[in-house]
Amino acid sequence: MIKQELKLDRSWTLFLDRDGVLNKNRSDGGVKCVGDFVWEDGALESMRILNDLFGRIIVVTNQQAVSEGLITEAELNLIHQKMIKDVSDAGGKIDMVYYATNRKEENSIYRKPGIGMALKARKDFPEIRFKKSFMVGDTVNDMMFGKKLGMINALISNEYSNLTQQFGLVNYHFDSLKCFADFLKRICN
Repeated sequence: MIKQELKLDRSWTLFLDRDGVLNKNRSDGGVKCVGDFVWEDGALESMRILNDLFGRIIVVTNQQAVSEGLITEAELNLIHQKMIKDVSDAGGKIDMVYYATNRKEENSIYRKPGIGMALKARKDFPEIRFKKSFMVGDTVNDMMFGKKLGMINALISNEYSNLTQQFGLVNYHFDSLKCFADFLKRICN
């Protein structure tokens, strides 16, 4: 794992994956309605800590269930509205949620590991500098997304993938978003 000296300030941006990082992954095909969205343990509380450390927090999520007809875009937006409200009620803030509804086989630039969502974010927030950004996710695609953009990657997983280590995709590894937030809070204070 590559360790580097971190000098975080409010000019940094945090990019977060949704499923498996913010909310629990579901074995039955994913979050299809507001009631299916269940926060990962400690994730909601971590958002307040992370807001104190980062100038922007951006969620980037692949949601091909829309293209598959399992959920409508309106239902997806309701889920994201609830997620944003929960974070706000907990004292945090999500600046924007970007999602890609493309199927994997479409090879869209917008679907991670494609970088389209990050480019949209930088267009909306021109102050974003990818070299001063973290990507936090739970899949190889998340890590590839961050690597392509020169971000610092943090893998959230109970297991450490040799594949991600082999290709230098992971800078940090944590069991949860809470562990990530606690680590940054400790080293930045």
